[in-house]
Amino acid sequence: MTVDFNGDTEKIVEVPGQPSGLGWLPDGRLLVVSMTDRRLLRLDTDGLTEVVDLHQLASSHCNDMVVDQQGRAYIGNFGFNMIKQEPLALAEIVLVTPDGDARIVAKEMAFPNGSVITLDGRTLIVAETFGPRLTAFNIEPDGSLTGRRIWAEIEQAVPDGICLDAENAIWVASPISAEVQRLHEGGEVTHRVKVLTQAFACMLGGSDRRTLFVLTAETLHPDEARAKASGRIETVQVDVPGVGLP
Repeated sequence: MTVDFNGDTEKIVEVPGQPSGLGWLPDGRLLVVSMTDRRLLRLDTDGLTEVVDLHQLASSHCNDMVVDQQGRAYIGNFGFNMIKQEPLALAEIVLVTPDGDARIVAKEMAFPNGSVITLDGRTLIVAETFGPRLTAFNIEPDGSLTGRRIWAEIEQAVPDGICLDAENAIWVASPISAEVQRLHEGGEVTHRVKVLTQAFACMLGGSDRRTLFVLTAETLHPDEARAKASGRIETVQVDVPGVGLP
């Protein structure tokens, strides 16, 4: 669905497997992660088309995604069934090319979640929710990931969705601490914005990319979230605009 600044909404398409990460191909078509059935879908003029089934590569529900300027999608997954309170298991990042070829490009990730690609297209930064940390990789010409390193350790928070600004700082949504926080590489926190419930995702947008959009809800449990229907998109104006992808 789409939402404008007046709060008006429009339903675009139904995703029965629960939509998660979104991204756009160079030609403007939308890619959608279908979470519970582990598929990557593409929105064409006649509806949704499967790009690839990820059951053989993703060890659990697929989650967030970032798409680079060449249309390659980097997709994380849970690694375990968090809702059923299974023990923590490490997960993978899967790379999907525009023609549907898929392969694992990173392993042993502690719940790879929100991801950004820097403005030069050379670095992928991923939130490891149960790290809790932000982890960076070099992006090679073929899309492979190398040079894995810790970009920032997160203290008294867990990173979920993230976005990048023009000073190469990252805004991090943290459900357990009910906030979004802005960090520089190394972990220095420069700003915190508190919310009333839990912050699950964030993005810098608007005409000048100085509006920080924050997705909030009372709970992460799917059944409870549907029953409460209390999710919100909240906004705050910031000084430094967003850059990079998404």
